[in-house]
Amino acid sequence: MTQADELILWTYEKKCLKAVESLVKNGFGAVYCATPQEAFDHIVREAADAASVGFGGSMSIVGLNVEARLREMGREILNHADPALSRDEKMAVMRRQLTCDLFLSGTNALTLSGELVNIDATGNRVAAMFFGPRKVVVVAGRNKLVDGTVHDAIQRVKNWATPPNSRRLDFKTPCAGTGFCSNCNSPDRLCRVTTIIERKPRFTDVKVLVVNADLGF
Repeated sequence: MTQADELILWTYEKKCLKAVESLVKNGFGAVYCATPQEAFDHIVREAADAASVGFGGSMSIVGLNVEARLREMGREILNHADPALSRDEKMAVMRRQLTCDLFLSGTNALTLSGELVNIDATGNRVAAMFFGPRKVVVVAGRNKLVDGTVHDAIQRVKNWATPPNSRRLDFKTPCAGTGFCSNCNSPDRLCRVTTIIERKPRFTDVKVLVVNADLGF
């Protein structure tokens, strides 16, 4: 590792720790993870007493490769992204995610003030993040950190998360072609449900893992 790499890692560590501090002040459980492996291990521990685990369609979670380990542990996996599922089956899985024992999700943006900002097309992921599941674990890579306002976080989502997500999902939106948000009115528009979780929801156990690595979009 070069000196530049070490200094970049140190800078991100400080920002991650600031986000963790703010999340704790806002009532969330929050943990700093120096590596994706630490986040992986933490999720496995959280799943120890979970019979069912829901996946919110997060590329950050996919990047941790944790689903296979949870299957080995005998957990029921609720993942609507399974290509073998029909549309009706996907909808049934998404509804079951709302009452699973452990729900795993990424976040589109995390302000250094400890606010989680997300934008969905359907709303199933964001709904499960704040009510329903017995326990929620949110993984936030350092690339999701926003040193600014909630408005800045929303812009971060629309400019850096929505275009690649639209392209990944093969949505026929302008941003999937240009890479830039145009505030479109496309039938495939992904930006339909925007949520801002300012404080831990009263009756939901939400823990945020802030990881010193780039994860997802």
